[in-house]
Amino acid sequence: MTNPNVKLSPPWAEYYKEINALFGDDPAITVTYDEEQYTVTLRVEDQDKADALEALLPKEKTFGNVTVKLQVIPANRTQSPRLSLFQRAFEGNPVFSNAVSVPSDMGFGAEYLVFKKKVVQYFVDNLSDVNGLRSTLYQEIAKDVFGVDAGVFFSTDCEEAES
Repeated sequence: MTNPNVKLSPPWAEYYKEINALFGDDPAITVTYDEEQYTVTLRVEDQDKADALEALLPKEKTFGNVTVKLQVIPANRTQSPRLSLFQRAFEGNPVFSNAVSVPSDMGFGAEYLVFKKKVVQYFVDNLSDVNGLRSTLYQEIAKDVFGVDAGVFFSTDCEEAES
């Protein structure tokens, strides 16, 4: 028996869904996707948050012969240290827990962006899931959206997320 819910989605559509999973619940951000122009737009009410997102997100991401453009509206002003940018970008976002800076007392310092301990699910035509969903954590989505060399480590809180 075939599941009518299982459809194939292109990777650029999954990328939009990742961005929407990270920022779609933030009351200060509206995420839209123009399928014809391959453009993801984040309309941000808070200028500091918009500045941070503009500085952190890539301008585009290529999937084979398709390039997805990312727009943050309003535009960027100035940049500040990485962790501060991430804090500003996620301020008020319910998926965000906190930011932690570990001092370099032990020979190295590290900065962590910590997300709520909550499983995120969205449709990506995952053939190994009966509903075609991807189940993951916000930290994994952030690694994919911002890249593993974003200047901070992405982590998951050890406390249960409040519903």
